[in-house]
Amino acid sequence: MKQSIINWTENHREEFLLDLTKLCSIRSVRGETGENAPFGPGPAAALKEGLTICDRAGFATRNYDWYAGSADLCPDKPSGLDILAHLDVVGEGDGWDTDPYAPVLKQDGCVYGRGVADDKGGVLTALYAMRCVKELGIPLNTNCRLIMGTDEESGSSDIEYYYTKEKAAPCTCTPDSTFPVCNVEKGMYRMEFRKHWASQTARPHVAKFDGGFRVNVVPTEATALVLGMAPDDLARAAAPLCAELGVRCRVEADGVYARITVAGVGCHAASPELGNNGNTALVRVLSELPLADCPSTRALRELNGVLPHGDYTGKNLGIAQEDAISQELTCSFTQLNFDEHGLWGLCDMRVPVCADKKNCQDVAEAKMSALGYEMSGHMIPPHYTPADTPFIAKLLRSWEMYTGKPGTCYSMGGGTYVHDVPGGVAFGVEMPGFETNMHGANEHARLEDLLTSVEIYAQAIADICGEDA
Repeated sequence: MKQSIINWTENHREEFLLDLTKLCSIRSVRGETGENAPFGPGPAAALKEGLTICDRAGFATRNYDWYAGSADLCPDKPSGLDILAHLDVVGEGDGWDTDPYAPVLKQDGCVYGRGVADDKGGVLTALYAMRCVKELGIPLNTNCRLIMGTDEESGSSDIEYYYTKEKAAPCTCTPDSTFPVCNVEKGMYRMEFRKHWASQTARPHVAKFDGGFRVNVVPTEATALVLGMAPDDLARAAAPLCAELGVRCRVEADGVYARITVAGVGCHAASPELGNNGNTALVRVLSELPLADCPSTRALRELNGVLPHGDYTGKNLGIAQEDAISQELTCSFTQLNFDEHGLWGLCDMRVPVCADKKNCQDVAEAKMSALGYEMSGHMIPPHYTPADTPFIAKLLRSWEMYTGKPGTCYSMGGGTYVHDVPGGVAFGVEMPGFETNMHGANEHARLEDLLTSVEIYAQAIADICGEDA
């Protein structure tokens, strides 16, 4: 069976790449709700294309009111395995070397484009694995269903809707992480804060700040308008600080203001250490400028104290903690907006199993409240599936068969569709140690890795749903 799966996958290499290109050419970022488009026209278009590919492969498909779609391998058999993947993507952001919606296979063997890794590559991996099992005639006792969602990046209300119509299969996995098996997903604490002040007259002061565009994305860029400081003076003062922080800096005149923009490296909020946060870098730079003693200046210096650049663990906020199951808490300051009358900010924390409201949310809110901030936020508990289940054993066996590497379980800070599914796990399709830069510029996936993932998933389907399962 193994050699047959390998041969089938190799024979469908070009077709796989063509379908990946089609899917990733669709800008499936959440937009304005419309008819047959609960999350906007982009996600709906991606779902239509995904279902078209499934129909062409001969699967029984269903459209769940444009929230999600499904494809069944053996619709006449009892439920065995659900594979949850998503077709929506985060916004493209800045810093791309190529058009993010014109996917290209480069000489390094990687396909570049928004969604190739997160998670359209995962959708096609599962779909082609199901095709492989079907076309090789591998006998099955239970059904394998691919579920394609369209709102994973903005709250997963799509999968919530799906589960109002269907029950979960006995086994559930998602190709939206890294191999081998993620059996622990950290909890989440999203901290929102505000502060208001009267119009400022003292100069120089920061009149406007814009940084970040999504709660779960560490921003590449942040921009501020400074009133009462000449652009040349601002550039000279900012240059050494930006060099120290490893960010690019641009200063220019903007009417009566001096506009400063810093650019670092964007990444997923669950792994802030992989990026260089433009928000926190610009806060640090501005907090050290010779600005007037006024509310906006004091706020910048407060934020630089409790959420400083490079503090990825919430140490200064007083919530740093870790445990052996899920490792340490991560803290990402992802959105900040100033105007002349106040500020609004948002942080994304991924919290370990040991974290709870008392030792995390309450501590952070007390620290911020003492500085005069209005606080709101909520915590989502972690997800944990014991590693010694027969389901996980079969997944790890498939991984080991096609890579020759030992199969182990791990924890992560990211959240996937299985977070609220009892017994669910994330299973690939990224390879350990390979950085796809998902949620950042130049997102990419190695084509060979995706094809190997097809093989791994095909074997897993055969083992979990097969006659001898």
